[in-house]
Amino acid sequence: MTNTKTQIERRRHKRFQVQNGAFVVLTPSDTKVGRIMDISMSGLAFHYIGTEKTSNESTEISIFSADCGFYLYRIPCETVVNLKAYASHSAPISIRRCGVQFGDLTPDRVFRLEHFIHKYTEDEVELDVKYMFNCQRTDTKQGTDSPLF
Repeated sequence: MTNTKTQIERRRHKRFQVQNGAFVVLTPSDTKVGRIMDISMSGLAFHYIGTEKTSNESTEISIFSADCGFYLYRIPCETVVNLKAYASHSAPISIRRCGVQFGDLTPDRVFRLEHFIHKYTEDEVELDVKYMFNCQRTDTKQGTDSPLF
C-alpha cells in the first residue's frame, strides 16, 4: 500500500501568471519592491531581494506597470507567507517570495484590480506543490485553516 499526499487547493480565487513588467511596492513598515509573479482577486505573490528579517503586520501595497499604463496604490494587505526562493546558503541576502492577502477593497479598487488581471496576466497558474515544498518557509502566518490568497 502506498501512502500518497494530496494537496488540496484552498484558494478562493484563481491565480493568474503576471506578464513581465508588473511590480509591487510593499509599505510602510518594511518597504519591499519586487516583481509580481502571480495575482488573484484576493492576493498576489512577488519576488524581491531581501533578508529573512521581515514584518508580518498588516500593511499596504501599490501595484504598477513598467509601461506606466497602470497604477493602483495603497491596497490594504497582510503578509501571509515570506520564503526564500533562490539563494546560496552562505549569502545573507537572497531572492525571496512574498505572498500577501488583500484586505477590504472598495468597489473602485475591485474594478481596477479586475482590469489589471485582464490586461497584464497570461494563463491561470496551477498550484506547484513541488515548488512550494522546495522553498524554505521562514516567515509564515500561523494557522493552517487560513485560506491562501
